[in-house]
Amino acid sequence: MESTYCDRCGEPARQGDHGPCRTARRMEPPRYCDRCRRRMIVQVTPTGWNARCSEHGELASA
Repeated sequence: MESTYCDRCGEPARQGDHGPCRTARRMEPPRYCDRCRRRMIVQVTPTGWNARCSEHGELASA
């Protein structure tokens, strides 16, 4: 499924340059749900991260 919104800045994925966002996402967890643009609850641990959207559920680092 293609993202509707950028999961780092929350702006529409098809508008603007999200190259810097993709670069930053290599080291950072997502901050926004890429489906609904809600701000997610993010927990960073020494071994990874968990992010939760109240509408679409949870994501975790691999």
